[in-house]
Formats: sequence, C-alpha cells, structure tokens
Amino acid sequence: MEPRGLPLVIVPFAVSGVIHLVRPETFEPIIPRPLRARRHELVLLSGVAELACAAGLLHPRTRPRAGLVSAALLTAVWPANAQMSLDLGRRAARRRDARSVASLAVSLARLPLQVPLIRIAWAAREAGP
Repeated sequence: MEPRGLPLVIVPFAVSGVIHLVRPETFEPIIPRPLRARRHELVLLSGVAELACAAGLLHPRTRPRAGLVSAALLTAVWPANAQMSLDLGRRAARRRDARSVASLAVSLARLPLQVPLIRIAWAAREAGP
C-alpha cells in the first residue's frame, strides 16, 4: 500500500533533481560553507540522488529502500536549506525590499515543512510489496 502523501515527496524530488542537473548554479550558493570547495559536485550528486529516490518511491518493490534513503537525503540537505535561510536573511536585512523579505519568509516556512516530508519518506519503508 502506498503511504499517504507520497506524491508530496516524489514530485518535488523529481522536479528538484532535474533542476540540480540542468542548472546546478541555482543550488551552489546554498551549500554550507565548509563544503563549498566541492559545491558543484555535491549539487550534481544530490540531483542524481533526488531523481533516484523519486523513481524508487514509485515502485512498491523498491519503495522500502527508497523510503529509507529519501528520509536520509531529506535530513542531509536540511543544513543547505538552513544556509539558504541565513543567506536570505542577511540579504533581506541589507536590501530591505519586499522581494527579499518574501524570499526569506518562504525559506523559513520551508524548513519546518521538511519534517512531514521526512515522515512520509520514512513511512514508505514499510510500504513494500
């Protein structure tokens, strides 16, 4: 049986995975500072991982392993999302315009929303054939 909300993990992984591969420069600035020497490789690797997780979650036979890996991946990229919020906060403080403040608000709202995605992915571990 498919866990409730599974498309909420699959679709963003698929879309984000493609963007990671096609436009890696979009994600390179949010790589946490200690890892920035390898930012390009990390962005490409995370894009491949997101696509693999999305594909794995689609099929009941691969869903348990993909659920475990997806939960781990969502947890692993959380620092990059936090770094993005920090950077957007600095930019909003500097610019003080509506667009910068809105970007910060969206980024901050996204951080706690990652928790239910991790839970959905984790639940997929028990949704095998």
